[in-house]
Amino acid sequence: MSEPASVASDTIAERLLAWYDRHARRLPWRAPPGQRADPYHVWLSEVMLQQTTVQTVQPYFHDFLSRWPSVHELAAAPREDVLAAWAGLGYYARARNLHACAQVVSRELGGVFPDTEAGLRKLPGIGPYTAAAIAAIAFDRPSAPLDGNIERVVARLFAVEDPLPGAKETLRARMGAIVPQQRPGDFAQAMMDLGAGICQPRKPRCMLCPLSDVCTASARGIAVDLPVKAAKKAKPTRQAVAFWTVRADGCVLLRRRPDKGLLGGMLEVPSTDWTEAPWAEGAAFAQAPISASWTELPGVVRHTFTHFHFTITVWAAEVPAHTRAETGEWWPFERLSDAGLPTVMRKIADHAVKKAAE
Repeated sequence: MSEPASVASDTIAERLLAWYDRHARRLPWRAPPGQRADPYHVWLSEVMLQQTTVQTVQPYFHDFLSRWPSVHELAAAPREDVLAAWAGLGYYARARNLHACAQVVSRELGGVFPDTEAGLRKLPGIGPYTAAAIAAIAFDRPSAPLDGNIERVVARLFAVEDPLPGAKETLRARMGAIVPQQRPGDFAQAMMDLGAGICQPRKPRCMLCPLSDVCTASARGIAVDLPVKAAKKAKPTRQAVAFWTVRADGCVLLRRRPDKGLLGGMLEVPSTDWTEAPWAEGAAFAQAPISASWTELPGVVRHTFTHFHFTITVWAAEVPAHTRAETGEWWPFERLSDAGLPTVMRKIADHAVKKAAE
């Protein structure tokens, strides 16, 4: 099959927008084609969607809007409440930055988001992609956001065979060259939808694609091979001992992690440091939150973060009702779901409860 002839960028935009007008996904943060969405909704959804799927985000988005319908209300909320509402979405620095950004927009900008990429980039937690996406979708700026779906569409459309992440600048330039001056926000969302529903990673549905006859990768028969990704390095494994401490009055000991670092500001089941070497019993005891008669529970808890695997051994102890802890706070067990524990900590709690009942 011969390669497609060069097609003007406005032709690509015209075809894709016509397709989007018919097939746009209905998402709670979106406006109908041809209309602008609420900047607060766009910002909130884009932060949530970083490293997370649309299906996972939708209930969180609805929950946040029901709790905090405007950026002013989100800014006024206690940060601990925002972190708890975020629990389960992962990448918790996003939640801390979300709250900080809301406070800047509410208190310093009168609740009005900047309408340019440069202005948006000055806000906490907003990087190049998020700034470009908000500028395009909320303010119809001719920006060139580049998420995973758009990367895949552009890599195939122009047969960019350089591996990611090194090819990002090439892809960004290619995307920028085809962004139309009219309806750039709809164009960005159309590219996202095309990647999500048609130009899929393993089984591209080229027969249904409005750009198939101008797609170089499709013409060459290499669409499924693009984009090329550099080989991933093997993830290391870190280990820890978690201390499940139950007081006789039915309370469980939790503590809040430091603001900076992984799971920053979130409540956790107290544990040793997270290390690559396994923990010797004596060294682990030295990091227990209180002095108690600890029993190792059978089995381990496993979790995977972006950069490492995590294996946790759980030790349990029951202590008298009057017991105090130098650090941490006692949570009634029946209210543990309100603590907003991150996923790995919920796994530890579930494991401890299950093993204690056996």
